[in-house]
Amino acid sequence: MEFGVFDHVDRSGIPLQQFFEERIQIIQTYERFGFYSYHVAEHHFTPLGMAASPGIFLASVAQRTKTLRFGPLVYILPFYHPLRLAEEVCMLDQLSGGRLELGIGRGISPVEAGYYGEPTDFQVSRQTFAETWQIMKDSFSKKRVNVEGQYRQARDVPIELETVQKPHPPLWMGVSSLENAEQAARGGMNFVAIQRPAEMRARVDRYKETARQSGELDPKIRMGMNSFIVVGDTDAEAQKLADRAYKVWHHSFHYLYHLHGRSPVHGERADNFPDVVDRELGIAGSPETVLDVLSQRMEQSGSNYLMCQLVFGDMTLAESLHSIGLFASKVMPGLRQSALARQREMA
Repeated sequence: MEFGVFDHVDRSGIPLQQFFEERIQIIQTYERFGFYSYHVAEHHFTPLGMAASPGIFLASVAQRTKTLRFGPLVYILPFYHPLRLAEEVCMLDQLSGGRLELGIGRGISPVEAGYYGEPTDFQVSRQTFAETWQIMKDSFSKKRVNVEGQYRQARDVPIELETVQKPHPPLWMGVSSLENAEQAARGGMNFVAIQRPAEMRARVDRYKETARQSGELDPKIRMGMNSFIVVGDTDAEAQKLADRAYKVWHHSFHYLYHLHGRSPVHGERADNFPDVVDRELGIAGSPETVLDVLSQRMEQSGSNYLMCQLVFGDMTLAESLHSIGLFASKVMPGLRQSALARQREMA
C-alpha cells in the first residue's frame, strides 16, 4: 500500500508569495515522510486552484525535492497545444530525473472551458482530448510527428526533446464511472476516484476485470481512493480544524459555478465536514480514530493507494504540518500493517 497527496492548491487568504513558499515547504514535508507522489489539480480563474499553470508550479517542486514523485491530476488537454505540452512534459521529467506522474483528462468545469473559448460540448471535448493525446504520445516515441485531426494537427514536426521515462511518464486519470474504469484499464493507466468505499470497490473490480480481459493486470498499477484527512491530538481538535478549513474550501470549490448560477457537474458538495465524514469521503480525528476508520474504508474499497487531501481551505502552515506529522507517524504505519495482514490472509 502506498500514499499519495492530492492538492487543489486552493487559496487560503494569505499573500500569494507567502502561500506558494509555504506550500513548497509542505511538499518537502511530504517527501521527508515518505509519501509516494504529490498530485496537483489544474483550475483557472477560481480560488480553488492557484496552480493554474501546473508545469510552472511543478518545476519548482522538482528543484526543491529529490525523491518525491509528482504530477498534474490532471492536465486539461483541450486547453493546450499538444506539441507545446509534450515539450513541457519532457522538460519536467528531465529536470526531476524521471519523477513525473502524468495525469491527463478533459477537465470537469464547463465554466472554465468557456472562459478559455473552448467548446463545452461533450463530444467535441472528447475528440479534442483524443487528438491532443495522440499527438503528444507520438511526440514521445517518434522523431517526426504527423497527425491530421479535426481539431488538432501536427504536420511533419521534428522532435528534439524526450522524456527520461519510456515511452512516457506513468499515466493517471480521474475515474467517476465504471466506464471510466474500463477506459483507464485499457490504457494501462493508474487512477483515482472520489467515491464511497463500496463504489470505489466496484471501480477497482471493473478495472481488474477489464485489464485481465485485455491482457494482464500490471501489479504496479495504483488504484487510488481520495479522502479528506485531518489529524489532531484529539477528535475534537481535529474536527474543529476540519470544520473551519472545509468551509473555506467549499466556497472556493463552488465559486465559479455559483457565480454563473449553476451547480457543479457532479452535483453540490456537502457544505459541512460532518456530512463529508458521513458520506465516507473524509475523516477528522485523533490518530487512533483516523486509523480505525481508514483501515475499514481501505479494506472495503479494495484500493492499494490512498490519495490524501491533507491541506485545504485556510489551514495554516503550523496546523498543516502538525496534522501531516501525526498522520505520517501514527496512521500510515498502521494502515500499511493492515494492508499486509489482508495480503497474508488472501495468500
